[in-house]
Amino acid sequence: MAHFKGSMVALITPMHESGSIDEKALHDLVEWHIESKTDAIIVAGTTGESATLEHNETIKLFTAVVKQVAGRLPVIAGTGTNATQSTIKLTLEAKRAGVDGCLIVTPYYNRPTQNGLFEHYKAVAEKVQVPIIIYNVPSRTGCDILPETVQRLSLIENIIGIKEATGKLERVSEILQRCGSNFEIYSGDDATALHLMLLGGHGVISVTSNVAPVKMHNMCKAALAGNRELAEKINAELIPLHERLFIESNPIPAKWALYTLGKIKAGIRLPLLPLDNKHHQTVKEAMQHAGVI
Repeated sequence: MAHFKGSMVALITPMHESGSIDEKALHDLVEWHIESKTDAIIVAGTTGESATLEHNETIKLFTAVVKQVAGRLPVIAGTGTNATQSTIKLTLEAKRAGVDGCLIVTPYYNRPTQNGLFEHYKAVAEKVQVPIIIYNVPSRTGCDILPETVQRLSLIENIIGIKEATGKLERVSEILQRCGSNFEIYSGDDATALHLMLLGGHGVISVTSNVAPVKMHNMCKAALAGNRELAEKINAELIPLHERLFIESNPIPAKWALYTLGKIKAGIRLPLLPLDNKHHQTVKEAMQHAGVI
């Protein structure tokens, strides 16, 4: 029985133009995802601008979303930092807020060894009894957790899976081979998510589903049911979005797309800026191709 599967949105954090969190827009986005059959919500991940959220804001986000969702779908908290002790503290607070699982990014900037990564995740898992998903995104962290380390960690009971955002399908195959089908693999790369699920992965932690939640849910449902033809047909409509939502650093394009849809205000926090005017048409065309406008 999979803990989490399907189209899991890496939710943006809606903000007022001043940069403060827009609680009403957050509430409305969560309801929209529930109506759209999104399979899980990830709060305060990279896409949620976790790097620029204050500690108390992060806890507030966890608490607000858990309370609002009220068990209607799983809520997963982004609790990774680049210090083991602060990761344990944040993960404990997320558990207290009532989340269903925690997504923990590899420590960034300090470049731990593979043994250091093993000890980091082991320490968190031993201190906090909550389902833990490892998050590997070397392009952003400068740190790559290798399949053999993932295999060692998969033997720890509450480390249930990995969000693999390298986009390398051979890496996914190796993790599946080493860890078996009980260890859950989620794509962290929308462009290759369909293929990951067809290989035996469990779903995607998605940026695209911020903008096209219904289609992402339907694509994942088809892929997980082994209906390749339908999954490919839906995915073909989403491919330009998968690509163009990364035309500038995530979540800049996704926030602009949601602003265009009237779902959020234009707020984003420095050092990120709103999407450059020269990219507006490109992202708009992808949204039209996906049928969201």
